[in-house]
Amino acid sequence: DRRRDTPAAGSPIQPIIKDVGEVYSRLLDHRPVIQGEIRYFVKEFEEKRGLRELRVLENLKNTIFETNERVLPKCEQAMQDNLSETFKRLQAANAMIHRLQEKECEARKLQADKVMAREEKCIAHWEEFTKEQQNKRAEVDEEHRKAMERLKEQYSEMEKELAKYVSF
Repeated sequence: DRRRDTPAAGSPIQPIIKDVGEVYSRLLDHRPVIQGEIRYFVKEFEEKRGLRELRVLENLKNTIFETNERVLPKCEQAMQDNLSETFKRLQAANAMIHRLQEKECEARKLQADKVMAREEKCIAHWEEFTKEQQNKRAEVDEEHRKAMERLKEQYSEMEKELAKYVSF
């Protein structure tokens, strides 16, 4: 039954509830204090800072406008002039490098042709040398064969003469 009963308007518990609500709002409810601090901050900010931000923004706008209208076109023109000159120099350098590469390629080709000619000449000399060596070998072999025949004849004659003397 007690749960269903609500305290009456004139009950002694009413002032205690009111005091607890007041203590709660003073100790735990910070909204009024925060709102007061916010109002104070905004008031101080507006009074002390004044139109300084507006002047800074205006100066920035003027600087940006001057940069867009005067400095940027000058920079673009200087860049275009320098880029075209740089491009011409690069083309000239590229042409010179191309000519150097062609000369180097020709020099390599000439060198390769010289090497090939030397190799062919060496091969021809080698073949001539081997033929000459074969001819000399054939000559030496022929002389050796003739010398062997002469020696055989000489020894056979010596044997015949020896055979004459052995019979004594």
